[in-house]
Amino acid sequence: MFRRKQFRVRLPSRTLVLGERTLIMGVLNVTPDSFSDGGAFLDSQAAVARALELERDGADILDIGGESTRPAALPVSAREELSRILPLFEALRGKLRIPISVDTQKSEVAEAALAAGAEIVNDISALRTDPRLAEVARHARAPVILMHMRGTPRTMQRGPFARNVVRDVMTGLREALARAQRAGLAKSQILLDPGIGFGKSHEQNFEIIARLAEIARLGCPIVIGTSRKGFLGKALAKPGEASLPPGKRLLGTAATVTAAILGGAHIVRVHDVAEIARVVRVADAIRTSL
Repeated sequence: MFRRKQFRVRLPSRTLVLGERTLIMGVLNVTPDSFSDGGAFLDSQAAVARALELERDGADILDIGGESTRPAALPVSAREELSRILPLFEALRGKLRIPISVDTQKSEVAEAALAAGAEIVNDISALRTDPRLAEVARHARAPVILMHMRGTPRTMQRGPFARNVVRDVMTGLREALARAQRAGLAKSQILLDPGIGFGKSHEQNFEIIARLAEIARLGCPIVIGTSRKGFLGKALAKPGEASLPPGKRLLGTAATVTAAILGGAHIVRVHDVAEIARVVRVADAIRTSL
């Protein structure tokens, strides 16, 4: 089993200690079209209630997104994205004890969210969509999560997929890390995400999880999001079934979260925080016993 390295990541209001235990990032999408919970939290009161529930359930970080990144999703304007997330940031001001991450590819959105209370930027494009995002994060002294993705959400599942997925992910993340450092971001403020489901086949997603320790050797904290994703729906389906729907993929999420923790993940990004918090405690107990 991979020995997980410890890191200290500085946020504007606190320091996150990564590696002593696995941290849980709770997902809150305020979008009409996300693959799992699209439309469920467009109402501001429902979104606030969900944010507080995720914190009570054990989330260490809340990740708020205003643009769907599901396969084939179309991009939205910065103005539309801001109209979805800023009312929630304002409504949550002073109500949460945990830090908030903003899930965006746009510097304009990141800048407004950071001003409204976000402390982490989660960029699925790893600074490819909008390089100015690095400057915004550096100015705010906010860490950035850089994710590996082949193509864009609109095109990523059309293929062809990489012949060697781990080599492809590691090459892409090395390039992302170099891009961030050239823009002035300190390596100590960068986290890496291998991008489960973003331009990979179902089989490749499992391979990444099984070989996560290799990716962890890049020397940055690892964030991973397997929650409710399509490759789990296919793996969980009985013979004759095409796939289980997102709401019935919890056990698959639990299995992949456990494997990821044993492989060196520092943060797991999930929808079902209460259930996965129990899974994380057990997985951490296994990890620390060896």
